[in-house]
Amino acid sequence: MLDKAKGRAKGLSLDVEFHIMDAENLNFTDSEFDYVVATFALCSVPDPVRTVKEMKRVLKPNGRIILIEHVLSKNKLIALLERLHNPLTSGLLGFNVDRDTKSNIEKAGVRVERDENLALLDVFRKFTCPK
Repeated sequence: MLDKAKGRAKGLSLDVEFHIMDAENLNFTDSEFDYVVATFALCSVPDPVRTVKEMKRVLKPNGRIILIEHVLSKNKLIALLERLHNPLTSGLLGFNVDRDTKSNIEKAGVRVERDENLALLDVFRKFTCPK
């Protein structure tokens, strides 16, 4: 994926830097970024709460965290299907489909300012969070 991103950036003449690192231990200074944006990341890291704490740490005081994630549905039937399906996705593909992502964000000490439904009833969501 990193090679694809580099190729895409070069093809678009974008001046960007790529870094490989652990999301739970970011190699950036405190208050370095205006925005932290992640898509479908909290489902695959070992400790999503620690990851959000790191996002908050590297965010400037007036910054925002924007996350697009799939979450555990509040619909009992969909949640059951997610829980049944999770051993397959986590074991074979490395991501979890049954995490309570909003609660994990809040456990990290981050307030969810906006929680938007994107698709599949309430499974795909966009969270906007101030520091």
